[in-house]
Amino acid sequence: MLIETQTDKDSPGVEVLGVEILDTTLRDGAQGEGITFSLADRLALIKTLDDLGVAWIEAGNPGSGRGEADFFRAARGVPLARARLCAFGATRRKGTSAAEDPQVQALLAAETPAVSIFGKGWDLHVTEVLGASLSENLDMISDTVRFCKERGRIVIFDAEHFFDGFTHNAAYALSAIGAAAAAGADCIALCDTNGGALPEGVAAAVREARAALDAGALPTYKWAGRGPALGIHAHDDGGLAVANSLAAVQAGAVQVQGTLLGFGERCGNACLAALIPTLCLKLGRPCLPSGGLARLAPAARALAEIANINLPGNTPYVGRSAFAHKAGMHADGILKTRRSFEHIDPALVGNGRRFLMSGAAGRSGLAERARKIEPSLTRDDEIIKTLAEKLKTLEAEGWQFDGADGSFELLVRRALGRYRPFFKIAAYRVTSEHPATGDLACSHGWVKVLVDGRYEVAASEGEGPVNAMDAALRRALSSFYPELARVRLSDYKVRVIDGTAATAAKVRVLIQSTDGETAWTTVGVSADIIDASRIALEDSIEYKLIRDRALAGE
Repeated sequence: MLIETQTDKDSPGVEVLGVEILDTTLRDGAQGEGITFSLADRLALIKTLDDLGVAWIEAGNPGSGRGEADFFRAARGVPLARARLCAFGATRRKGTSAAEDPQVQALLAAETPAVSIFGKGWDLHVTEVLGASLSENLDMISDTVRFCKERGRIVIFDAEHFFDGFTHNAAYALSAIGAAAAAGADCIALCDTNGGALPEGVAAAVREARAALDAGALPTYKWAGRGPALGIHAHDDGGLAVANSLAAVQAGAVQVQGTLLGFGERCGNACLAALIPTLCLKLGRPCLPSGGLARLAPAARALAEIANINLPGNTPYVGRSAFAHKAGMHADGILKTRRSFEHIDPALVGNGRRFLMSGAAGRSGLAERARKIEPSLTRDDEIIKTLAEKLKTLEAEGWQFDGADGSFELLVRRALGRYRPFFKIAAYRVTSEHPATGDLACSHGWVKVLVDGRYEVAASEGEGPVNAMDAALRRALSSFYPELARVRLSDYKVRVIDGTAATAAKVRVLIQSTDGETAWTTVGVSADIIDASRIALEDSIEYKLIRDRALAGE
């Protein structure tokens, strides 16, 4: 195992026990609704998790289908700096031996350094689901663990439904993990499979499991002079997966299983993006190599991109809103002393502070944002006062900039005279026809742009009018700015500003765009939904071009 100790810098001579991270995004996370990974996605995610520095990557169940064997063969060719792969599967079936069970054989054929073997820890499941006797289930656990150990594998035993089993029949639940320990399991993960446990009950069960394992006749493998390591695998059906995992660690668990962004079966798994920094920064329990914590937010964004989902802004530590401040009092307080409204420095997890711009933001927050463009600005500068009034006027007309960072930066640049348009839309046209027939899309876009005195015309079709206009605009600009080929729309929202005006009401369009590395949002307002979308699309492309040149020092 990779569990390590290190000396507490504040108390020399006192050892601090590290916590091992097992990420199961590729296995349990892939069982989440709407989550699908291609082979390329899975290989990319392995690299992302290894760069982050997790100890184990539970890569999948090699016995679940023909494609899994192909994946594990491909995964063996991915060079890893720290993480090790783990294949997942069940104990042998009843009435057979581990050597004859095809799923156990598939586990070994994956050729991973470790295997995760799940077995029943709740007597109800043994009798009602497996249809086995209680003693036979213990034999299935011990036979499978011993068989894999004898073939040189590190074995993590997942005691499925352990906490329900412990509540219902504690003696049998402890017998199940005892069978795995006696057969040589290196780590025993206690699973809250139904996700309904409470932290106090989890802590009590972990303490009793630890005591029982330490008192038993255990195998030669030892952890810190005691029995097998204990882990926690928590589901979030009660909204407590992170809390339960922390309670388990404080009670003696040294391995935490979860998925980086928390998605998984039903309500998901423990969110490692929230757990890892809490363990490291709040409990003083290291779980990533040096520099790994600062890669957490980028890794979370990379996973969201691979999974083709939007990373929720309010995801603790790594979300875009995790350190976003809107109220003027909050912004002013943060600028005077960070601790007043931030529980950690966002840079520690690779995130950043954001001041959301609105009429409520105050001049201190506005000046802080504007200083990214002009460092000499202060809250008392006339340009800041003018911008504050401009924001209030625009918000009264329906504009909203607290969620549109790209459009806000362009607004500041225009006010400072630091804005040069990269293109101008001379004319555009969008048409839709229904129903669509044959291979023809229902919407078509045409656009004429002017760049440095040269006109370019392009057309495209799409699944809707905005999609068609976006494709036509980027096609027209591609010869001037080839980097736009990497940009795509990742989210699109429309809000009616004044419902009393019915179909003549103004609408606000928010567009989120990404180039695969970062994301930004722009806004457009108009009584014409297509023109509001056009405004937001123009800002999106302008912001991308300006940001790239700023990063290049141009």
